[in-house]
Amino acid sequence: MKNGKKVVIGVIGSDCHAVGNKIIHHVLESNGFEVINIGVLSPQIDFINAAIETKADAIIVSSLYGHGELDCQGMREKCEEAGLKDILLYVGGNIVVGKQEWSEVESRFKAMGFNRVYRPGTPIELTTEDLKSDLGI
Repeated sequence: MKNGKKVVIGVIGSDCHAVGNKIIHHVLESNGFEVINIGVLSPQIDFINAAIETKADAIIVSSLYGHGELDCQGMREKCEEAGLKDILLYVGGNIVVGKQEWSEVESRFKAMGFNRVYRPGTPIELTTEDLKSDLGI
């Protein structure tokens, strides 16, 4: 059953982990979301343009190659400049290089304007439940 909410998903930067992206797509769709999947190797502007074109409620950014922190810098500001002031921004995966204290990683991404930040190995079902909660479903 569709819940009327639209979510843009994709893999940011020079990352091409397509399998995880397909799993995220399937689980979100199974939970009633309309999924706009921009695929892999995607720059920030592709997420933003897709969200504008489809009037999306949220953007979920995936990154596994460790450079998510660099790839995501300035994304909230670009969303706001594009008129997406209230869009939910989620990020998850292996988003930093090396082993770092998770609370510090999470704090940095929240300071960049991300609403939710997921550590490596977080089940997509948790993200789905958070998304439902944040969107009032």
